[in-house]
Amino acid sequence: MKEISISGKKREALGKKASKALRKEGFVPCNLYGEAKDENGKPVALAFASPFSELRKVIYTPHIYVIKVTIDGEDHTAILKDIQFHPVTDAPLHVDFYEVNDQKPITIGIPVKLNGLAQGVRDGGRMNLSIRKINVTAPYQTIPEHLDIDVTALRLGKSIKVGQLSFEGLEIATSKDVVVCSVKMTRNAKASAAADDAAADAAAATAE
Repeated sequence: MKEISISGKKREALGKKASKALRKEGFVPCNLYGEAKDENGKPVALAFASPFSELRKVIYTPHIYVIKVTIDGEDHTAILKDIQFHPVTDAPLHVDFYEVNDQKPITIGIPVKLNGLAQGVRDGGRMNLSIRKINVTAPYQTIPEHLDIDVTALRLGKSIKVGQLSFEGLEIATSKDVVVCSVKMTRNAKASAAADDAAADAAAATAE
């Protein structure tokens, strides 16, 4: 995974009013969740704020990053956990991060990359990508930027499910029955197939 760095400052004042004031100053309220838990076993968050100018490179990207978060001079290694967007402007309202370490595996969604020209597409079909990410579990250092899937042999009407895939060093967390991609029959392909069948029937009749 690629690494990217952002900075932040601890939030002393919490709540909607304080968060709104931060956003006006160009900051986005954030939480960093780690190993710490309260007496009820719930995760304890480190509340901080980060400049939107730095966060945008983490938020508006298709890539998966390991994020070095420096809060008041203290470094943390984290991954992006969740983002809340404004329903109208699509501006980020709040961002959650999850702290990671070398020992504990994490579960994260990795983008799917289809490689090759499917046989079914050559025959006139259309490739349909059903899911864009597959959840995997592994130490963060071994997690790739994307998952390569060879679709060259995929034929018309056929699909690839998660259970058919395996990636070295990664445990797949997405359900095995989930369809990753498939080749759908198009109208042109149906018409071509019907024409071929008609031609074959005509040839058989002539031969008789």
